[in-house]
Order: sequence, then C-alpha cells, then structure tokens
Amino acid sequence: MFPTAKRTNQELATVKSPNRFAKILNSQKVVPYIFISPFVLSLLIFTIYPTIKAIIMSFQSVLPGQVTYIGLENYSRVFNPVFFKALSNTTIYVILTVTILTIIPIILAVLLDSKFVKFKTFFRASLFVPALTSTIVAGMVFRLMFGETDNAAANQILNWIGFESVEWQYNAWSGMFLMVLLCSWRWMGVNILYFLAGLQNVPKELYESAEIDGANMLEKFRYVTLPFLKPVTIFVVTISIIAGFRMFEESYVFWPAGSPGDIGLSVAGYIYQQGISQNNLGFGAAIGVILMIIIFVVSIIQLLLTGAFKRGDE
Repeated sequence: MFPTAKRTNQELATVKSPNRFAKILNSQKVVPYIFISPFVLSLLIFTIYPTIKAIIMSFQSVLPGQVTYIGLENYSRVFNPVFFKALSNTTIYVILTVTILTIIPIILAVLLDSKFVKFKTFFRASLFVPALTSTIVAGMVFRLMFGETDNAAANQILNWIGFESVEWQYNAWSGMFLMVLLCSWRWMGVNILYFLAGLQNVPKELYESAEIDGANMLEKFRYVTLPFLKPVTIFVVTISIIAGFRMFEESYVFWPAGSPGDIGLSVAGYIYQQGISQNNLGFGAAIGVILMIIIFVVSIIQLLLTGAFKRGDE
C-alpha cells in the first residue's frame, strides 16, 4: 500500500513539474525577456563585445604574436591630413545622401500613394529590387557605365548632347557623384517604402477638411502630410546619417587600390587601409573609436534638433 502511494506521489510530481515550467514560461514577467533575448544576445555578441575589444585595441600596438600597450599614441596620430581628407569626403557624402534620400523619396511616395498612379503594387515591389543587389555587383556595372573611355555609356550620352567625355573616376566632383549615385540608386526604393507606410497613417478626413477650407495640393502636403511623416522622416535621416559615415563599399568598388589624391577615401576606408592593408590594427581601432564618437554626437544633435526626445504632448 505504501509503495503504491509513493509511486502515485512521484507520478503526480512528474506531472506537475512540466506544468510548473510551462506556467513560468507563460508568465507575464518571463515571456517579454524570452522574446527580446535573441536581440539582446546578438547585441552583446556582435556589437557590445567588438566595441569593447576595439576600444581596448586602440590603446595597443598589435603585431603578429605581440601586443603592447602604448597609451594614447594611436590617438595622437589620428588627426592628420589624410584623416581630415577622409572626414571631409565622408561629411560631403553624408550631406548629399541624406538630402537626396529624404526629399526625393517623400515626393515619390506621395505620388505613388495618389489615386492617379496605377499598378501601385508593381512599382512598390520593383523599387525594392536595387536594395537586394550586391553593392560589389552594382559597382562593377557602374564602373563600366561611367568608364573613362569615349565608348562608356555615360560619355556616349554626354557626347551626344554636345559635351566632352569625363574621366569619372579621376575627378573629385565626379568621384563623389558616382558614390552618391550608387548609394541613392540602392536605397531610394527602401526609403520610399518607409514613407509609403507612414502615409497610411494620415487620416483621409484631414485631406477632405483641408479641401473644404480651400487648401491646394501644396498646402495639404505642407500642413497635413509632412507633420504626420515627421517620425518616419526622423528615422530615415538618422539611419542615413549612420550609414553615410560608415560608407565603405561605395568607395571600394570604384577604387579598390586607393583613389587618386584620396578623392574617394572615406573614414571607414581609412580604417581598412590602416588596420587591414597596412596591418596596423591598433591605429585602425583608434580611428574606428573616433568615428563611433562622431556618429554618436552627430546623431544626438540631429535628434535634439528634430525634437525626437520630446514627449508627444510637448
């Protein structure tokens, strides 16, 4: 009788334990942590840990089999003419890409969302295709189109219009044009989709009220559309700034061995040049830390100016 009772208690404990475990997993206190755990783990492994290692490395001289702490020596060498040239190129690139990839997508999104455009689904799907294309592959095509010979597609168009051929990869203005054009071609469609999603939150009644008050198309765009697109605009500008300062591929595809006069050198390209090509990892890490600080400061200033930190009732 007693062994039977003992087995029954063990069976009950076995039955209850999974239920207790399931109850813990389904509790409101535990479930949120389970859902965010993949993001937290990926953030720790792929962002926080490499950042800490890079900061430590920036105070070191890293050679094969030999690591020596050298204090602030790497940072004292960062601010040189080449770095300022790379920072200047990157800043111009950021200003141009942020302007183009914010203003033009808003206008195109409004046009695509209007009732005058047909085949909206086709256009929305096709606009996303460039983002799926590898930058290296697209860059090879752009290099052929904008070659320095008269037979290149871009120079043929210029000659047909009446202008002389341009050595696109050997001039400062044309080199910047190529990088900005490649970036804009890739990400224009993605930003249009962002703004199209934001336009779905604009109440149609406001447009009707504006029409009753006599507002024209531009006034409706200014006083109705733009205020509702402000959160999306802040998001697009922020990610464009961060991506612009981190730009590397758009420069590398045109000048794999370095651009003449550093006309296409970016800060990220300078990190690759010093840290990887010249095997000066400590100095490259110091440049990376400076770049991280620049991105953080610029992003915070931009968010403060746009009022992103203000509450909705302010």
